[in-house]
Amino acid sequence: MNALLAACLILPLASGTAPAAAHACGGHPLDFDGDARPDLAVAAPYDGSRAGSVTVMYGSGKKVKLSQEGAEPGDSFGSALAVGDFDGDRCADLAVGVSEEFAGERVPGADGNGVVQLYHGSPGGLVAGKELALASPSSDRFGASLAAGDFDGDGRDELAVGAPSHRSGGAVTVYWMKGRKPYQITQKTPWVRQAASVTDQWGAALATGDFDGDGRDELVVGAPADSVKLDGQGSVTVVDVRGRRARLLTQSTPGIKGAAEKWDGFGAALATGDFNGDRRADLAIGVPGEGLSANQRAMDYGDGTVDVLYGSRSGLSTHGSEAWSQNTLEGVPRYYDRFGASLAAGDFNGDGHDELAVGVPGEKAVQVLVGRASGGLTRAGNLLVKGEGRDFGASLAALPQIGRYRSLAGRPPLYGLVVAAPDQGLVLYAPGARKPGLRLGKMRRLSKGTGLYGYAFG
Repeated sequence: MNALLAACLILPLASGTAPAAAHACGGHPLDFDGDARPDLAVAAPYDGSRAGSVTVMYGSGKKVKLSQEGAEPGDSFGSALAVGDFDGDRCADLAVGVSEEFAGERVPGADGNGVVQLYHGSPGGLVAGKELALASPSSDRFGASLAAGDFDGDGRDELAVGAPSHRSGGAVTVYWMKGRKPYQITQKTPWVRQAASVTDQWGAALATGDFDGDGRDELVVGAPADSVKLDGQGSVTVVDVRGRRARLLTQSTPGIKGAAEKWDGFGAALATGDFNGDRRADLAIGVPGEGLSANQRAMDYGDGTVDVLYGSRSGLSTHGSEAWSQNTLEGVPRYYDRFGASLAAGDFNGDGHDELAVGVPGEKAVQVLVGRASGGLTRAGNLLVKGEGRDFGASLAALPQIGRYRSLAGRPPLYGLVVAAPDQGLVLYAPGARKPGLRLGKMRRLSKGTGLYGYAFG
């Protein structure tokens, strides 16, 4: 499942109080209230003394602010978001990470145990459901990352929950696999077979996608601090949850462009999209710590790069992989740019091939690469989008522009680009354009909030 988060700027998302009509849900992937219009959830995990909140902007114009029952300062409600149909009722549901909550008394200076709060979609909008937690919590930061995907091919989404501070060096728990209880996967899982260190952050980033076209999603697990051979070089693990198979990828993997170096942070951001239109998911991997300019220092921010691998009948292939940086694009790489700190995929020109948006928050920019049938992503016609806010580009989303989910006489849906500057609480939007090449409309403010508003979208 692509990590596409939906809202529509031709709809009154930012304000209004119109109630949802009484109707059944239609199975649209980003529609919480069944009105056939895409909705958007915006996280602010530091809102209210870091208790956190999530603002839901319905396509009807209704705007609702969610917070945790019994919220406490420091919980970070909204540390991650994921959208999927978890209960099979054809309404999109929302999972909210609360990674810094403690099961008992708060321990000063310690990482939280973490929980995940579920909200179920309904014709009246999101309704609070149950809370997920580990049976034996430690300083896990359970819920620091989330991803939804159909891992067993039953047509219903499963939920993957990252706990990057789990005592084993990180863990991911998968919920609602057919015929299986909640299933925890770590680097020490026998069929994963990886060396583990407590600082690896295995599960700090998650994504899902059907890379081989068999109708079942695979799970991608980022471990940006994994010291496979070098301190903090980072790794990515592609997991077939149902088949119990795992594949380790690093910048030292044959075929992947670039070279593993200390503190690269390979796997700090992940996104899936179909960049070449072959109906198989492709994977973009952020490497924001990659140093390209002179005088790089250990553990400082880097110029950054992004590696892209394409799907095939046998899954992700390193053959034909690409490494993108501002050396070959419109921008200019600079120390601290963090190119690849955030990623999103969406079809911004309506040609049926996804584009890749790359956050460059150190430059207050987003770089957008064009997708095409012959070869996938290309540097031709790439855009450098500048915006307001000190960390513009720190989080991204690709959002459908159609007024309602409907057939467009065979035309692929068109997406717009949403960009956040969470440090200033700004969420901005630029519409796509159904024209040759790649053009985005003027970037304008969509909404504003406090407490790292825009930290994550869902």
